[in-house]
Amino acid sequence: MSDTKKPKKPSRQQVYTLLVQIGRKKGDGLPDKATGAALMCFASGVDEAEAVRETVAILKQADTAPLDVTGYGTLAEREEDGQEIDDEERALMQQALDDNAVIVAQVTPFYDKL
Repeated sequence: MSDTKKPKKPSRQQVYTLLVQIGRKKGDGLPDKATGAALMCFASGVDEAEAVRETVAILKQADTAPLDVTGYGTLAEREEDGQEIDDEERALMQQALDDNAVIVAQVTPFYDKL
């Protein structure tokens, strides 16, 4: 038996920017009069489908009700589209990659107009 370790393969994980719309659910933490919210998330995955699945699973565990997910691609794809990405956003994306995690970067509650 050999004690030599195989070299670690480079990670195929990438970070995807996702916009998740959530509805109301008891214990979701949204403001009382909110009808739902939009969550800007950074999620790691080997592809966008995996990032979406992981994000939805985590949000369900957090007692939210995901309704719809829109993918905006990887950092490189967003830059190719001409989007400006600030340092704070880049740091959150790197954290999602480093931790193999889903980071909720922004929450925007929705309210019905009266």
